[in-house]
Amino acid sequence: SISARIGARSFRRSLQTFLPGSAMSLFQCCSGGSNVAPDMATYRLTYFDARGVGEIARCLFVLAKMPYEDRRFPMSFGTPGDFSTIKRPEFDLAKAGGELDASLGKVPILEVDGKKIGQSKAIERFLARELGFVGASNVEAAQIEQLCETVIDFKAAYTKAKDVKDPEAKEQAVKKWFDEDLPANIALAEASLPAGKGPFLVGSKVSLADVVWYVFLAAPKGFFDNTEGARAAFQKAPRMKAAMEAIEKIPELQEWFKVRKDTMF
Repeated sequence: SISARIGARSFRRSLQTFLPGSAMSLFQCCSGGSNVAPDMATYRLTYFDARGVGEIARCLFVLAKMPYEDRRFPMSFGTPGDFSTIKRPEFDLAKAGGELDASLGKVPILEVDGKKIGQSKAIERFLARELGFVGASNVEAAQIEQLCETVIDFKAAYTKAKDVKDPEAKEQAVKKWFDEDLPANIALAEASLPAGKGPFLVGSKVSLADVVWYVFLAAPKGFFDNTEGARAAFQKAPRMKAAMEAIEKIPELQEWFKVRKDTMF
């Protein structure tokens, strides 16, 4: 796992612009030594050994080149893919011991200097503020949150299509989602974007909104199983397409997607 102590608070709070560099430098600086200045803080992200709802937080750490401890509870299945047969003894032990009380007995949970934060979206927004991914003003921050909320709405709509019981009707509903509904929804989202020169969705630099939309639509092993269908859906939305392409070119993320562990979900 990625683990280390992070730099001084003043340095962390000054990261208001994205600085390119090698993702491997992050992994190297995270792996060694314990020489920590008195004013340094620590991050520990606890989740399952999966991408799931912990992946956006990990992407934010990677983008900011912030070392952290990536603590993962192992999982196994009695029947592969059958979540009723899941076994996760380390998680169960942590939950029983009260370690996860701050997150209602669930994960992810983020510890910052030992103080705990639950709920994946709260964690994402906290990290975005701390690491400089919430725009240049309060208005931009609100617009970024608006775009993140839009993704939540679109995920809920997709879940309805996926939850259709009849197999033939489900196949038709999912096909319609990718052929019609998702492109139409992306067009609505594009029309909601604030004026800007791009390529990012809000303001002049990468934000939480860009990361959330990228993981939703275009990231390797992102939200959709049908990655090709998701990527095809934004090809006629020029600003969304430009943002996804810009995110895809960031070296730190490229390296992260190469080296991260391959997990079921």
